Parts: sequence; C-alpha cells; structure tokens
Amino acid sequence: MTERARFELVLVRHAEPEWARNGFNVDNPPLTERGQRQARLLAERLAGERFDEILVSPLVRTRQTAAPVLGRLGAPEAIAPWLEEIRNPIWHGTPVEKAEAAYRADRARASHERWEGLPGGERVSDFVARIREASGLFLEERGVKPLAGPLPVWSRPEPGPTGRILVVAHAGTNGVLICNLLGLEPVPWEWERFVLNHASITRLEAIELGDGITFSLTRLSDVEHLPGELRTR
Repeated sequence: MTERARFELVLVRHAEPEWARNGFNVDNPPLTERGQRQARLLAERLAGERFDEILVSPLVRTRQTAAPVLGRLGAPEAIAPWLEEIRNPIWHGTPVEKAEAAYRADRARASHERWEGLPGGERVSDFVARIREASGLFLEERGVKPLAGPLPVWSRPEPGPTGRILVVAHAGTNGVLICNLLGLEPVPWEWERFVLNHASITRLEAIELGDGITFSLTRLSDVEHLPGELRTR
C-alpha cells in the first residue's frame, strides 16, 4: 500500500451569507443567522484538530465563519488576501432581480464564452490564473512545487512533507485549488464542477511517490457536522 505523507490541506467553505436584504443585493455580505449557527457547529467539528497554519480570505463571510473556529482552536486570525473570491460586479443596493438575470444570462452562454465572466466583474480566466499563481507561490514557499512533466507530481519538502494547513475561503477559490492540486485542466465553472456546501470541509492529503508527492482528495464537501435543516449551498 502507498504510504501517505504527513501533509494535508483542509479547505473550508464559508457559511451561508446574506446575499440579499429586503429584496436588494448586498456586496461583501455578512452571515445569515443560519450561517452563524453553521459556523459554530463547524468550530465544534474542528475543535479537536491541530493545524500548523490557518489562512482566511479577507471577505466578511469568511472572517465571520472563521471566528468561532479560531476561538475554539486558540489561534490568531491570519488574512490571506489572495484567497479572495472572484470579484462580482458592484450590485450593492440594486434589486436582486438584477443579479439573478446576470447569472441566468451567464449560464446560457456557450461554454467557452463563460471565461469572460459577468459584465463589470472579474473575468473568470483572470480569476483562475490569479488563484493558481498565488497558491503555487504559497506552496513553493513551503517546499512544494510542481515537477517538470505531464503528471501532477510535486516536489517533496525536506526533511519530508509534514504539516496541516486549514484554509477558510470560498466555493470558487477552493474549487480552483482542488483542480490545480489534482492536475485537472481549469474550466470557467470551477465552483460548479466540485459542489461545496456552506460550512463544508474538504480534505486533500499528499501521497508519497518515488520522485515526489501527489495529492489525493480524501473528503469532499463534508457536512456531517450539520443537521439536515442547516445544510445549504
């Protein structure tokens, strides 16, 4: 049996945000009351785990999701700006129908046209490139970088891959990270290829190879810590 290396990335998606209030869009929203309950249960689930690093996206919904987790773990908040989700158009204060119509129009596009993203927002191609480049630099600083060749093989940190890293981010950023580590070609719907529920836990572990390490997806969108009525996406 292949020996597993002691290196793990634990990816958490933020809890449910309040995207709309009284029929109007909210930019950079806080969590809903249900989202706050999800975050507290997430904290209970992770309370017994140890992490060498904890990174949090700078947006309000991720910071509020991380707050009870950090409190239970006794860890400081460490903001990683590169984890910011794809930047939507500025819709704050406009009717929710405006955002709904924009998403419908985007889904109706031909597949290759979806790289353009929503009018007025960040291009999906730029977003994917941003997350792949930044995550690559982050891992390289920890001794993990892709080896030359067609296979998703990464260099082995010395004296060996050790450590556990918790990332509290978004469906889009986490989706790009998963695909990058598994060696999958990017698509302009990364957050739909791997469906990640609110306050879910996804785990990727490094596996030792003869010439380095590769990553195994050991758990995807785990929400066993949430009762049925609190499972949202």
